Amino acid sequence: MIIQKKLSMSTKGFNDIHDITPHIREYLADSGLKDGHVIVFVPGSTGGLTTIEYEPGLLQDFPEMLEKIAPMGVSYKHDQTWHDGNGYAHLRASLIGPSITIPFEGGRLVLGTWQQVIFLDFDNRPRQRQLHVQIVGEN
Repeated sequence: MIIQKKLSMSTKGFNDIHDITPHIREYLADSGLKDGHVIVFVPGSTGGLTTIEYEPGLLQDFPEMLEKIAPMGVSYKHDQTWHDGNGYAHLRASLIGPSITIPFEGGRLVLGTWQQVIFLDFDNRPRQRQLHVQIVGEN
């Protein structure tokens, strides 16, 4: 069975991090499925999905790491083409990736004790985002 859901959220941009694990758990519980996997995908090229321990230290460390890899305030060819100033956001999103797959067994996500699923908005402005959630499994 395949179940499709959408998760809408307002974001602030500039490495805005959202823990979406509770939403995924709720969608999975509502599905009644026992075994399979959940796929989450963000349309667009300035957002990403991954896992992290959602705690204050890493919520600071993660953006600081990205700033070292693809800093803001640097001239990117993308910015010269589109003049939108978010070349760094596209690079960060491509590094993190637009989707994540999480298996589930016995109706529970297979995540580590301290592991949460996060959505990151890298853009340089607030956005209204809509993530696509697909639950594939069986009873």
